[in-house]
Amino acid sequence: MTGRRWRLVELARLAGVTDQQIRNYLAAGLLPSAARTASNYRIFTDQHADALRTARALAAGHGWPCANAVLAAVHSGDIPAALAALDDSHAELARERARIAATVEAFTRAADSPVPAVRRPARIGRLAADIGVRTPVLRLWERRGLVRPDREPTTGYRLYSPTEQRAARLIAVLRTGGVPFTIIGPVIVALRTSGSTTSALAELRRREEQVHHVSRGRLAATAALDAYLAKHYRS
Repeated sequence: MTGRRWRLVELARLAGVTDQQIRNYLAAGLLPSAARTASNYRIFTDQHADALRTARALAAGHGWPCANAVLAAVHSGDIPAALAALDDSHAELARERARIAATVEAFTRAADSPVPAVRRPARIGRLAADIGVRTPVLRLWERRGLVRPDREPTTGYRLYSPTEQRAARLIAVLRTGGVPFTIIGPVIVALRTSGSTTSALAELRRREEQVHHVSRGRLAATAALDAYLAKHYRS
């Protein structure tokens, strides 16, 4: 065995966690197994310190579930499974990037398409028919805060203003394209705040920049794993 030995408290201090958390990392496979001394104390080595640094880097880039899956596979000797878990994480981000690009395209197309001039409020049944959805769908969008109908004073029926009708029409287009509510929500808020599609598109671009940032983080985390494997698992 080469390199220095680390005490449990030193590893905990390195990661800024408790001694018990280091034991939890061991049990979960985030750290390689530790031999024991004749007195039954665990023997921690430079590899444990490197694994701990790698775990923190992976968690920062890919999240703790992925970090756990990757390092548990590595420390059980299944490198292909670890790489597959990383591939899944990168693929998930690629799908998010594609969803945002599709959203920008769908939103731009919907915003630029001519729509009938709307000057009067519409009840829920009329609006649902106009945009091709069922009335429960509009109620769901209302519960999510995406549309905000008024109420008729005498009947209590929902009334959608021209602005809300426009928002509902855009939501319908985006949902038809499979765009998730997590993206639609901020876009509609931006549209309602400014009354312009320009700010809504700016919100989509902001989310695109967020994906770029996450992508760089995952790249750095994957590089950290590659360095760990090169140092401790040479083929």
